[in-house]
Amino acid sequence: MRNFLWMTIVVALLLAACARKQVEDVGKAPDVYRVQFDTTKGSFTVEVHKDWAPLGADRFYELAKKKFFDGNRFFRVLKGFVVQFGINGKPDVMDYWYQLRIPDDPVKQSNTRGTITFATSGPATRTTQVFINYDDNTKLDAQGFAPFGRVVQGMEVVDNLNGEYGEAPDQGKLRCRVTTTSQTTFRTWTTLRRRAFCSCLRQRFG
Repeated sequence: MRNFLWMTIVVALLLAACARKQVEDVGKAPDVYRVQFDTTKGSFTVEVHKDWAPLGADRFYELAKKKFFDGNRFFRVLKGFVVQFGINGKPDVMDYWYQLRIPDDPVKQSNTRGTITFATSGPATRTTQVFINYDDNTKLDAQGFAPFGRVVQGMEVVDNLNGEYGEAPDQGKLRCRVTTTSQTTFRTWTTLRRRAFCSCLRQRFG
């Protein structure tokens, strides 16, 4: 009984620490910054330009700084179109971010190969999910998808992400129980191990 009580207290403290981490202010994003993603297939680097889509650039900076993407699965991989990620493995973390929608940015750059863009389910619904364009998907421009950066290193890694499941994963179910679902049903998903910051194109932050 005592061990169970201690375990309950430890779990509660960990959840509280996780919640605090999500609400910490990381400030505004630099005008240009890079984020390196290490995956089970290799590494790739995204360079973000704030003038392309200021709100999207700030949100991506905040998510990366708070290690939101660590452990994410690439749950939607459509070769010749896009690869999508941005569902955290902790349902309580996803619930927190799901409420924090950001307004749309005007489209200033085209959805060409290698650009990264926030996914939406309609106007002003951007939260945490992003996709990388595998091809020149310029038709997405008129639909309001505003790129905020581009893969500048490791696009061959992005091309090699496991696409055997296509669009099979149910995003709604993943948001509620991503860890259980991914481990039992989609065992060979490509996973993000961690991310490392390279701000101002040089200095790396942990």
